[in-house]
Amino acid sequence: MKIYDTQTAPNPRRVRMFLAEKGVSAEYIQVDLKGGENLSQEMLNKNPMGKLPILELDDGTCISESDAICAYIEAAFPNPPLCGESAIEKGIIAMWQRRVDLCLMLPVVHCFQHTTGYFSDRMTPVGDYGVVAGKDAVKFLDVLDKQLADSTYIAGESFSIADIIALCAIDFARVVKIRIGEEQKNLQRWYKLVSERPSATA
Repeated sequence: MKIYDTQTAPNPRRVRMFLAEKGVSAEYIQVDLKGGENLSQEMLNKNPMGKLPILELDDGTCISESDAICAYIEAAFPNPPLCGESAIEKGIIAMWQRRVDLCLMLPVVHCFQHTTGYFSDRMTPVGDYGVVAGKDAVKFLDVLDKQLADSTYIAGESFSIADIIALCAIDFARVVKIRIGEEQKNLQRWYKLVSERPSATA
């Protein structure tokens, strides 16, 4: 299998981490996101949305959207489970996966896009919106800190896809000067724990 990837982008990183946790190897093909290579006709044929990452299977099937790629990998390579085993585990992990994606990853990405103008050649940055998005992301760090007061990982006692997304979002947030607060001790403990996993360097 092939993964069309950009090393510095947070969503491709979540897929690299997911595969690393599974022990699944892939051929990684770097795409120049800043240069717009993802918008070439060749890449649009693989994903008409022009986004990364993209998983291309040996038969030519292409799956895009990070969560969809991870869902495929989870089904094809179920061990170790990263999306839960029992019905309740699956539900709780899916709940936190959704929360982390919508309330942390997405606001961080929007803060970056709209305050830096990195993609101003293909979108119209709205600086005020970017600032608000950043503030929303900061608020959600408090939610995570509270959740982690009673659990080792975000969705319970097992490392999951929710932790992968959160780590990728928090690390990427540094480019817009968003950091875990000194007072957020539970989140600091969690961050140290997950950052030490071998997959964190994927």
